[in-house]
Amino acid sequence: MDIRLHNTLTREKQVFLPQNPQRVTMYVCGPTVYSYAHIGNARPPVAFDLLFRLLRLKYGAEHVVYAANITDVDDKIIAAAAEAGKPIAEITAHFERIYREDIGALGVIEPTLRPHATEHIDGMIAIISELVAKGHAYPGKDGVLFDVPSMADYGKLSGRNRDEMVAGARVEVDAGKKDPADFALWKAAKPGEPKEARWDSPWGEGRPGWHIECSAMVKAVLGETIDIHGGGLDLIFPHHENEIAQSECAHGKPMARYWLHNGFLSMDSEKMSKSLGNVKLIHELLKHYDGETMRFALMSAHYRQPLDWTESLLNQSKATLDRLYNAMRRIKDVHAANTGAPDGVLNALCDDLNTPLALAELSALATEANKAEPQDWPRFKGLLLAAGSLLGLLQRDPEDWARGDASDADRIDALVAGRVAARKAKDFAEADRIRRDLAAEGIEIMDGPDGSTWRRV
Repeated sequence: MDIRLHNTLTREKQVFLPQNPQRVTMYVCGPTVYSYAHIGNARPPVAFDLLFRLLRLKYGAEHVVYAANITDVDDKIIAAAAEAGKPIAEITAHFERIYREDIGALGVIEPTLRPHATEHIDGMIAIISELVAKGHAYPGKDGVLFDVPSMADYGKLSGRNRDEMVAGARVEVDAGKKDPADFALWKAAKPGEPKEARWDSPWGEGRPGWHIECSAMVKAVLGETIDIHGGGLDLIFPHHENEIAQSECAHGKPMARYWLHNGFLSMDSEKMSKSLGNVKLIHELLKHYDGETMRFALMSAHYRQPLDWTESLLNQSKATLDRLYNAMRRIKDVHAANTGAPDGVLNALCDDLNTPLALAELSALATEANKAEPQDWPRFKGLLLAAGSLLGLLQRDPEDWARGDASDADRIDALVAGRVAARKAKDFAEADRIRRDLAAEGIEIMDGPDGSTWRRV
């Protein structure tokens, strides 16, 4: 099975061929941990978790090395710590823990490696020194800047013209730049900044620029040239463009062979922004929706396409998962055959992670399972479980899913047992009353040869 991925660098879909099948490498830009992550921040980890699962299936789990970083030094982190009156390390540790718990609830497998920016300051200084020595960077009045015109093919990833680059660059005004597009590699410490946010360097005390952090971490944990570099569409310029500039000018070789980018997420057809008051935090959404429902919703559109996040999308995702789990529930007592992932799901994912098609194939498989004769149940159960494992779905016990997150499950169990007892005593009026009362709560009772069970509807 060939895996075909859309490479932002070449602007076409290509067969993925790793440098070394025994060590397939992938890096995805992670969060800056100063606050809660919003649902848009969940799209990259879910999309690339899916690719991680696919690569592990093809090459073996022990042969895929996936790194997703933690940015734990940044202007916003410094500001958040100052506002809270707490040490920076306390702020970053707190929000990193919440972030990892939140995306874990969405079924995201922990990456192989979680490099932290503050652990690689020496590596950043080494790359900056190399760039200065090779004439690609120069000290300015506020630190060290990358000399953009020194790289002949700067802009090859984004395809932006010169004016667009200057307009889009995140640079301070009057930073002693030779060229308007030049960007910061090292920022000189400002008066009043905490000691824990500054390090010694050949250019005085300061801290790294945002872009150099990823260049250093990629080199340290994966190597100078990696197979796949991923992130959100918004990172193509300037972040990934500048990563390429730093790494390739310092090392003299490509930084990554395949560049993948996921599309934006909107809220009810509007851009998510604090000014509009429509920012939805993962942490808060998880109080109202199951993480698997949210994962399904995030995968309902192709990862490179826009996704409109709505209550209707979540309800539809939940309804589809209910149907899938009901199919699993019907065959829950049989032993699953060792089938491997179904071809339809696998082929869809191998075609640039086509999740809408993969989910449609999974839904069709559940329909077949519901129609199957008992002798075929083991095969269908194996196929559903293998597809679920690849997609990060169907990870719950079917009975547990049917009950939802009922905190009063014991009470409902007792009422269902009371109804069973009433029916045995031929007190059908009482049995009907219990059924009606539970139905009013959204509880459906299902009677079968093995007894009565219930689910939330």
